[in-house]
Amino acid sequence: MIRHIDDFLQKSVQLYPEKTAFVEGDLSINYKDFNTLSQKLASEISSHLKHSFTQESVLILLPKGIACLISFFGVAKSGHFYTLLDEKSPKERLEKIKTVLKPKLLITSKAYDFEFLGIKTLYCEDFSNFKINENALIKAKEKHIDTNLLYVFFTSGSTGLPKGVSIAHKSVIDYTFWVCETFKLDEHEILANQAPFYFDNSILDIFSSIKAGACVHILENSLFAFPAKVLSYLEQHHISMIFWVPSVLIYFANTQALDELKLSKLKKVLFCGEIMPNKALNYWRKHLPKAEYANLYGPTEITDVCCFYKVNRNFKDEDILPIGKACHNTQLLVFDENLKLIDEEQVGVKGELFVRGTSLALGYYNDKDKTSLAFIQNPLHNAYLDLVYKTGDIVAYNEFGELLCYGRKDNQIKIKGHRVELGEIESIINAHKDIKNCACIYKDERIICFYESKLLELDFKGFLKDKLPSYMLPSKFMALKHFKLNQNGKIDKKALYELV
Repeated sequence: MIRHIDDFLQKSVQLYPEKTAFVEGDLSINYKDFNTLSQKLASEISSHLKHSFTQESVLILLPKGIACLISFFGVAKSGHFYTLLDEKSPKERLEKIKTVLKPKLLITSKAYDFEFLGIKTLYCEDFSNFKINENALIKAKEKHIDTNLLYVFFTSGSTGLPKGVSIAHKSVIDYTFWVCETFKLDEHEILANQAPFYFDNSILDIFSSIKAGACVHILENSLFAFPAKVLSYLEQHHISMIFWVPSVLIYFANTQALDELKLSKLKKVLFCGEIMPNKALNYWRKHLPKAEYANLYGPTEITDVCCFYKVNRNFKDEDILPIGKACHNTQLLVFDENLKLIDEEQVGVKGELFVRGTSLALGYYNDKDKTSLAFIQNPLHNAYLDLVYKTGDIVAYNEFGELLCYGRKDNQIKIKGHRVELGEIESIINAHKDIKNCACIYKDERIICFYESKLLELDFKGFLKDKLPSYMLPSKFMALKHFKLNQNGKIDKKALYELV
């Protein structure tokens, strides 16, 4: 029985000890050496954090790379849980998270100065010098249960205080089994990672590849500003699978990056994190018609993904791509404002998506109030404790029983007596042949659309006349050279409000 995420690693170490597990630039590491270094780190952690009846938190401040992954497994093997933060995080944010997390140990590099945090520190440069303590590792494994935390990822809080999403081993294990079975990952798979490791999309890249005995190439975030270089890398290293945020795929489509390269080895194109415009997807499908495409959906609180749609039919540019149906061991529930269930027969009726299943987070770390607001008793009964997570996303069923996502509930506005989803407006405008990307906000009782385009003037009124009712038409259109993206590669909508 798989109870610990390390069980996946041990099986791959046994089957493929000399096989390359991770590639980072000119560096690479095989499964055997990766396991050895993580054992050394786990032993060192165990010498500083004595086992009790609760786990301790270990903070990691490292750039995306092999040392970061060794840290993940070192912490997990020691019986504790990790939190990775961007090493470039502002001091104020680090202090806020430290207050919530109360970490007992910090793992970082000697290249950085985090002495102001006042936390006992281990350095990645010393990993190879640590000694393996077999007794400590055995003891930690014996005490482990699968509801123990694996990691806590921090998301932005509406009050300014970050929320720590707490994810257990069992949730990642369940998710990893689903990924490997659904997309048929094996030891021959070669993935190219785009997501930062503090972003939950990276969970698929990391743990699914380890379970399958596959190889992951870790691409620098800065590289994605140069689509031709990225695609050349994919071709050169025979990358067979990617799982990227739509913003990156959109950017590559807008720059027509696929026009010159065949990417003959790329067979699986997965995406998640935002609504994927069909115009950009159709570009990818035209140039890589034999690849499998899948739209994955899920918040951090549901261990990355809770539903998916394998693209199996053609869509017009202005269509909304389905987010599909539930992953196994997961149930999706759609409720109206009065918590009345909306079923698959009620095609087109919009409501908020609630999720239940093994992959549900264990709440927000050290924050009972926010946890109780987001993780609630299943509205369908009160017979026993049955928590569901309120996603805050507006969805509706289509005629195939698939869910369509119209965006965030907080992006749902009321204008001239009508409820409007800004995401629905964005989908239509993104279908315009001269629009690279767009985003809508609602401010001062006006819908404002920001967009990227090569053209200075566009006839939005003529384009939208037969596509949107008058109350959904933006009152102002503002051209931008480039959208500002947040740390996860998504459009930073908060920054747009400052431009009006």
